[in-house]
Amino acid sequence: MKILRKILYPFSLLYGEITAARNKMYDTQVLKSSSFDIPVIVVGNLSVGGTGKTPQIEYLVRLLENSYTIGILSRGYKRQSKGFVLAGPDATAKSIGDEPMQFFNKFKKCLVAVDADRVNGINQLKALDNPPQVILLDDAFQHRKVSAGFNILLTPYSNLYVDDTMLPTGDLREKVSGASRAQVIVVTKCPNNLSEVKQFEIADRLKPEMHQTIFFSKIMYAETIIGASSIKVNELHMYQVLLVTGIAKTQPLCDFLNSKNVDYKHFKYKDHHEFSEKDLLKINTGFEKIKSNKKLILTTEKDYVRTFNASHKHVYYLPIETTFLDHQNDFDILIKKYVDEHFDKA
Repeated sequence: MKILRKILYPFSLLYGEITAARNKMYDTQVLKSSSFDIPVIVVGNLSVGGTGKTPQIEYLVRLLENSYTIGILSRGYKRQSKGFVLAGPDATAKSIGDEPMQFFNKFKKCLVAVDADRVNGINQLKALDNPPQVILLDDAFQHRKVSAGFNILLTPYSNLYVDDTMLPTGDLREKVSGASRAQVIVVTKCPNNLSEVKQFEIADRLKPEMHQTIFFSKIMYAETIIGASSIKVNELHMYQVLLVTGIAKTQPLCDFLNSKNVDYKHFKYKDHHEFSEKDLLKINTGFEKIKSNKKLILTTEKDYVRTFNASHKHVYYLPIETTFLDHQNDFDILIKKYVDEHFDKA
């Protein structure tokens, strides 16, 4: 692996310079960005995969949905449709993608849409008879064609962007200097007991600019798993569990199940994995081999939306939310101030 990284290192340097040149052209307006007359909030990262964008989007929806009509615009990764698609009664994970489908199922008052061209997607949402008042852009930090009013940059505690390297030797999509575009940096998936001293040390390493605020968040797991029925998480130790995941980072979930003394076998697949008939047969066979009368298949909400549903009576998912270790009210105030100020000026 070290030899391969050395071989690929020149390509990382080249990729970094290409993305830096592209950003420079946007910064100097050689390439044009579009701004909009409604609040646009971007949630994104510098690296690929697994930083907690989905629960962060959901946090923003819960924060704003009682005051404003929210539109969520995603690319719709791995969907089988093209162009702009507004989620409706016939929407599926195949037509709009698994994460947008999760948003659509969970937030009935939100408008959920997908479009690889975010500028077109925003314009399409604005053209609706009942357009959103606020638009949340999922995974669009590198989408410089949109000049968002507020950028939230996520970086996981276990792999800070300052410790990473450019693709293909590392996971960075652009140089660390790109972080300067964010108004807020959130260190995600932190341990519960992260001390203020440690938080200060991390903040010092990230070297925020004067206009930036750093927050620390963690994943909070629900008290019940959900499927055809619901089961208390504290009762899971009484079951034999087949864990099936198709997400980027599984260690936090495994650590949580271990803390609850859950006896599980893990079938692990890559992020956004499209489960084939062969995969499902393997899962079903693995489940049938479990001899206990008290057994179930446990998966993530994203995998459940993409692959399973309530008709699979033995399949359950564990909901998650993001919450802040401290200063949550300060984060809320920043977001509400940005949105409210727009309407105060209108």
